[in-house]
This record gives sequence, structure tokens and C-alpha cells, in this order.
Amino acid sequence: MSGGNDDRGRLAALVEHYFAAVDRMDLAGTLACFDADATVTIATFDLVYRGRDDAIRGMYERLFARYASVWHGDFDHVAAPPGRIASQFTVRNVSPQGATTVKHNCNFFHMRGGRIRTMMVYMSGDNSLS
Repeated sequence: MSGGNDDRGRLAALVEHYFAAVDRMDLAGTLACFDADATVTIATFDLVYRGRDDAIRGMYERLFARYASVWHGDFDHVAAPPGRIASQFTVRNVSPQGATTVKHNCNFFHMRGGRIRTMMVYMSGDNSLS
């Protein structure tokens, strides 16, 4: 049944699987969540990253080098099956010196074949993905 609770749950599980890979700082696992020709737009900073294996990879390499740990949680998802979901969440980034930054973000995802096709990021505070 298209648009049912199972579809909404599947989309939420895909998003949380993606964030779990990011939180583990698992570059290969994070990139595996994206289509090869995916696009990530950091809307609040007017930045666009195109292509999983080049621009998006570099974005995550910089993120993982910048912080000792990252955490995403307290999710609130609104799904529009078959492939769209918006997710509001809390972020905690810990610097190598131990300083913690808490952010409140919202991402809009378009999924295709169980992978992220496009991701629009709206974040509070400084751009941690530059």
C-alpha cells in the first residue's frame, strides 16, 4: 500500500540508518546511503555538493576531521511516500578539545531505490559541513 505506515516507517528507518553511519564517522557507510549522482544542498549557507564520490565525500571527510564525535537524535519525521521525508533533529558536535556545540536542524530528503537522491539541509549555527 503506497503511502501507508509501513512506507513511512521505511523512510524514517533509512534516514536514521544514514545518521547512524554519520555518528559512527563511517565514511564508507555514510556514502553508501547516497546515489552516485546525489546532490546535497546546505540551503542556509547557499552551498551545493554534487556527486557522492567527489564533492559529497569531501564534505564528510571534512566533517569527520573537524570533530571528535557527532551525534544526531531526537528525530521528528514527516514522511510523504514513496520517496520524500522531512526530519527535524538535534545535533551534538564535540570538538577535539572537548567543546560541545548543540544545533537544531531540519533536512528534506528525496529517496530513490533506498538511497538518498537529494538532501536539503537547514541548520542552526555555524556550517559544520563546509
